[in-house]
Amino acid sequence: MDANSTASTLTGKLPDLPYLHMGSGFMIGLAVGYFLKKSFKLLLLLLGIALVLMFVLEHYGIVAINETGLEHTVSAGTSAFREFGTFLKERLDEFGFAGSASAIGGFAVGLKIG
Repeated sequence: MDANSTASTLTGKLPDLPYLHMGSGFMIGLAVGYFLKKSFKLLLLLLGIALVLMFVLEHYGIVAINETGLEHTVSAGTSAFREFGTFLKERLDEFGFAGSASAIGGFAVGLKIG
């Protein structure tokens, strides 16, 4: 079996994904949007675990939670994540009109499927 017949056999077995036919701007936007949504979910998971652990420790009298400080810390974290999202959107806008339109479209799809 030669290399050409192996490649055609593999190509026939792979699913036809519409994203594989898109341009590089779309693929970059897709990757960034997917990463952003997954990282936000991971951040929320870790934050939830930390908060539940702190509440349990407070219940048993091991630590005392300053609610104002906790609210300030969470607020600062969300604003930092919002600034990061704005930075990524502005960076995708720098691809030029055609590239930025497809990059932003890919970003939206990445957020949707992530």
